[in-house]
Amino acid sequence: MASLMENLIGTLEKECAEYEGLLELSQKKTPVIIKGDLEELQKITDEEQDYASRITNLEKKRSVVYADIANVINRDVETLKLDDLIAMLENRPAERNALAEIHDRLKSAVRGLQRVNEQNKELLTNALEMIEFEMNLVQAMKAAPETANYNKGAYSAGSSMGVTPGNFDAKQ
Repeated sequence: MASLMENLIGTLEKECAEYEGLLELSQKKTPVIIKGDLEELQKITDEEQDYASRITNLEKKRSVVYADIANVINRDVETLKLDDLIAMLENRPAERNALAEIHDRLKSAVRGLQRVNEQNKELLTNALEMIEFEMNLVQAMKAAPETANYNKGAYSAGSSMGVTPGNFDAKQ
């Protein structure tokens, strides 16, 4: 059981370090989004993919160790939470404190990551809305008013003068 706990703590420490690195990277992404530097944003996104891959591998390893611990203590792996495991280790203060500390660090990193990602999502949404607004403005400036021609049913039969939407003139 002691070696399983050491494996779990070691894996969680590595996973926590990866999440903290990912948080730092996400915080660097915020000013890049604000500047609109697409090249740097692509580099950061590629680095994030590397972090995600490493986290996924560590998560798989953690799941295996966690399942082994649940098996040893005769508990269902689906219902066994890290808080429960911490509470069970009251006779082993060193392991309990290490597990509690890494649990708190991991929660803090994940919460920070969620907060920064939500902020970056809002910035990207606002940037896309601004681009859409500018595109609509350009299209509206190119479109000339319709002629005031009506048919017998009092429906507009006028045509637009100038560029019609959907046509792009590369020579302009």
